[in-house]
Amino acid sequence: MFLSHCGIYSFQGTATNARTITIAEFYNNTELAPPTIGQVFTNRLKDYMIQNTNLSVVPENGELQLEGIITGYQLTQVAPVAGADPARGDLAASTRFTITVKVTYINTLDPTMSFKERSFSFFKDFSNDLSFADVEETLTRQIMDQLILDIFNASVANW
Repeated sequence: MFLSHCGIYSFQGTATNARTITIAEFYNNTELAPPTIGQVFTNRLKDYMIQNTNLSVVPENGELQLEGIITGYQLTQVAPVAGADPARGDLAASTRFTITVKVTYINTLDPTMSFKERSFSFFKDFSNDLSFADVEETLTRQIMDQLILDIFNASVANW
């Protein structure tokens, strides 16, 4: 009962007295990502805030403000295969898919909690036996889930 009335912490884990948040659309600044990735990421971030906080998402001038850029969408070969033949192109057993976002967070109620252009990155590995096209949607969703959680924890939850 005490925690629900102290005004600082809610049961969702937010550490702010703010009531509103503005989340500007994240822009895609990569060459390989699907053109809609920024909009999809922004909508998922808004949904997460609505579902996990008492904050109201407002179009502008929120007490809390988030904006960002998707700066990385890359595939990297990992897990080298012993005795692999470079001529056949089988140098690695798996591929790492990484998404990186750069985020600016402004807390108008407590500017000391704000941060500018902080990078968040997360990856998932998948077997080279699979086509990236076959796993891209699932892996993108999983990576976005973790990135959103990391952004939430660094900003609104202040962890």
